[in-house]
Amino acid sequence: MKTPEELQEEAVAKLAETEGKALTPKDRMAIPHQEMPSQMPLERSRNMKEVALGYTAEEARLEAMRCLQCPNAPCMQGCPVKIRIPAFLHAAAQGDFDNAIQIIKESSLLPAVCGRVCPQERQCQQNCTLGKVLKSVDLAVGIGRVERFCADRERELAAQPGAKPTPIAVKPETGKKVAVIGSGPSCITVAADVRREGHDVTMFEALQKTGGVLVYGIPEFRLPKAIVQQEIDNLSRMGVKIETNFVVGRTRTIREMMDEDGFDAVFVGTGAGLPKFMNIPGENFVGVVSANEYLTRANLMRAYDTEHAHTPIYASRKVAVLGGGNVAMDAARMALRLGAEEVHLVYRRTEAEMPARIEEVEHAKEEGVRFHLLQNAVEILGDENDCVTGMKCIRFELGEPDASGRRSPVAIPGSEFVMPVDTVIVAIGNGSNPLISQTTPGLEVNKRGNILVNEQNQTSLEGIYAGGDIVLGAATVILAMGEGRKAAAAINEYLAKR
Repeated sequence: MKTPEELQEEAVAKLAETEGKALTPKDRMAIPHQEMPSQMPLERSRNMKEVALGYTAEEARLEAMRCLQCPNAPCMQGCPVKIRIPAFLHAAAQGDFDNAIQIIKESSLLPAVCGRVCPQERQCQQNCTLGKVLKSVDLAVGIGRVERFCADRERELAAQPGAKPTPIAVKPETGKKVAVIGSGPSCITVAADVRREGHDVTMFEALQKTGGVLVYGIPEFRLPKAIVQQEIDNLSRMGVKIETNFVVGRTRTIREMMDEDGFDAVFVGTGAGLPKFMNIPGENFVGVVSANEYLTRANLMRAYDTEHAHTPIYASRKVAVLGGGNVAMDAARMALRLGAEEVHLVYRRTEAEMPARIEEVEHAKEEGVRFHLLQNAVEILGDENDCVTGMKCIRFELGEPDASGRRSPVAIPGSEFVMPVDTVIVAIGNGSNPLISQTTPGLEVNKRGNILVNEQNQTSLEGIYAGGDIVLGAATVILAMGEGRKAAAAINEYLAKR
């Protein structure tokens, strides 16, 4: 692994070669993919600082120059919010980062967030022509990395002494009131788009801090919370009201908010935060915890900051994490940073079937997380005090593909073994919190508890819209934003007719 300084020197030298040269497609393909500078694995595995350090201006320009500027822009087809990717990359390649970020923000309200956590390798970069020519999505144009640089640069310039915040245009007040339930990516998008039209918007958050999964779910070392807070501050600047510690369905029901509090429309973006468990013997032992609770304690409640926070979190030496998604990677890497001596990630399929981002899997390996593939827990073992002492596992082999297209794991009889651990973190997915549907008569949901909506994200009840994970199930930030954008457009159209 090269140091950030070595990567920067290489970028400066390569950029000098291209100055004043009209680049042909062959020239662009010859520019090497710019590696993302990052902290060294041993160092970062014991601190909460961001792992990926971001491109320099030279690295961002070189990576943007690799774009072939395809007339049909296949990359845009993979973007849920349809950012004009070739246009912003062209601007970045010219060093016009101001124009680049404005092009991005035509479609995306959270470029610094999406540039960090969105699975570009399964969205825009998967469709990249360059990646297909070079036969590797890893060699596609680093669209998300350039997006991140442009967003970070804008934020850093705005933070300089004497810099004035960019004005946010809001139309004259309409007198219409909209409630946004939740404060994650879909809700941030709806609040901004609806407020721009002049409607009175109030965002309601059940926890003490806004940001939803961006704050309680994604660790600081992947997404610094200051970035999320800036987006929340922008909403406040626009005039969006924010109420925390407000549990819709308990504090007030949706019907009370509409009939008694005067809200003309409601958007539900409460996410999918109900953890799933394995339903195996021993899951009630001390030392078994859902990844949701574990990450919430560490992220939102800053359990890692032992000098200033007093949030209790289970002290672990040997940790097993069950699952293969991004949440499992986050939990495993967080366990290292909280002082675990060993962290074992147990997944019942192979690495090829893991839903986690390739980058997160590689970072976890580099930091020392031990992967146990084609294995799964069948029982959690405990001592006389019901504290975890180990985990009985069984080995698998892959059979025929299941409904998702992934090959189904088949247990190998007689292959059971015991893994000695003192903590088990369950990260096998989340369901929808049923509180909203239980307290809103007539609101239709599917068998998984996800709210049913039409193409405009309207629910079965007039004036009530929904989007994000509460509709899609656990999805990505950018998909949730796309849902929010559709819902906001529908809400604005609905209110214009009232």
